[in-house]
Amino acid sequence: MSRRELIDPEVRVPLDQLLEALPGGFNAVADIVERRAAVKAMLAAIEVPDNPRVRKEDRTIAGVHGEPDISIRVYRPVDATTDLPGIYFIHGGGMILGSVDGEDPIATLLCDRVGAVVVSVEYRLAPENPHPVPVEDCYRGLVWTAEHARELGIDLDRLAIFGASAGGGLTIATALMARDRRGPALTFMMPIYPMIDDRNQTSSSYEITDIGIWDRSGNIEAWAWYLGGKPADQYAAPSRAEDLTGLPPAFIDVGTVDLFRDEDIAFAQRLMQAGVPTELHVHPGSYHAAETFAADAALSTRIWALRVDALRRALAG
Repeated sequence: MSRRELIDPEVRVPLDQLLEALPGGFNAVADIVERRAAVKAMLAAIEVPDNPRVRKEDRTIAGVHGEPDISIRVYRPVDATTDLPGIYFIHGGGMILGSVDGEDPIATLLCDRVGAVVVSVEYRLAPENPHPVPVEDCYRGLVWTAEHARELGIDLDRLAIFGASAGGGLTIATALMARDRRGPALTFMMPIYPMIDDRNQTSSSYEITDIGIWDRSGNIEAWAWYLGGKPADQYAAPSRAEDLTGLPPAFIDVGTVDLFRDEDIAFAQRLMQAGVPTELHVHPGSYHAAETFAADAALSTRIWALRVDALRRALAG
């Protein structure tokens, strides 16, 4: 049986449509500029109505020590009258793609359904900006968020960090930095199918070669661009971290037809062994980002219900 036959039939429909329009998927577009344009065009074609319950504001974090400014987007429920829990949001894209705009619907969903202030960071991308630039941008945005919590209406005792794919890897890396640098205290972290191991030696990394969404060859390429020829440390590839103690309670989910399946399961087990309260979900038939490509599928509904419930419980106070 091929791996594609293991995909849930309902979430497979948009994947087949994507591959029909773009044979080989996004990673088949060799030029990174053209690839980013293709992703942007696809996301722009998805009509998502504005949510009148969420107010958005674009802000700028001033650069320090010669570094450029960082853009962020702040989401807040329009009817909020008191301080709310905060979710620091890191978009995905394999360290080489993605943007705040591209994941605006997800950040809006979290703001609305969790009842939280969401701060989404526009970190710089590889290959133009290899490690450690992206994670340093993410950490700087987290520090700014904590420093401006009162202004933003965030209860600092209820601050979570969220990200999917590369954003999931950066979520863990940023949490490691916050622990090691004695930075902002995080109540909870939710790395979704995180990209965390540059070695590409797990069984699932060899299995997922022709799904069309983040296959083995694309992952190897992205890691090479992200590392820029330098060895990976724990802030680049959190699977390499030797000490996981002191990290915030975690929620991790991944699909059975996702290249990151085995590295994510192994990392969740290590968190548990380190004494970190960890909730792990492995979704049968789900490929990488299936709940985004097939947002109305029953599988996607179940996935989002679990995530929202976990965030609400963690941030209830």
